[in-house]
Amino acid sequence: MNDFEITETLDVKGENCPMPVVKTKQSIDELAAGDVLEVVATDSGSMSDIAGWADTTDGVELLDQSEGDGVYKHYVQKAE
Repeated sequence: MNDFEITETLDVKGENCPMPVVKTKQSIDELAAGDVLEVVATDSGSMSDIAGWADTTDGVELLDQSEGDGVYKHYVQKAE
């Protein structure tokens, strides 16, 4: 299992690019430093989209990603 505690879960199942990233950014902006957001998506492109967004965005860190049964889970931590 994960070695971090999930603060909030964002369900973007059924939404396609760019909405998973847009909604992830909106949700992470509302969290406190150290909080972890779990993003649950069905868009396969979200794997690279959210990873790319996290890599180029200050103050967020992509902790983990997983895939199973057509569902993609992303774990993003607000750093600052």
